[in-house]
Amino acid sequence: MRDESVLGRIDELVDEEHRLRSQLAAGVISSAEEQARLRTVAEQLDQCWDLLRRRRAARSEGQPDDVVEPRPVEEVERYLQ
Repeated sequence: MRDESVLGRIDELVDEEHRLRSQLAAGVISSAEEQARLRTVAEQLDQCWDLLRRRRAARSEGQPDDVVEPRPVEEVERYLQ
């Protein structure tokens, strides 16, 4: 996966956040549904940013970045715990 692909996915997820907020404001979805879906989007965004940072770190260390794989959401979300 290339950085451009990861950044493209980040853009898609940000667009999804905006769509969810618009749908809530328009009464298309409930607050509970918005919150559940936003939580999933936030986890996926964290996963993408983690992958991008790790790929950049590998490059700066002179290592190949194409072997860096996404970590499971559970691992990414437990960073600060």
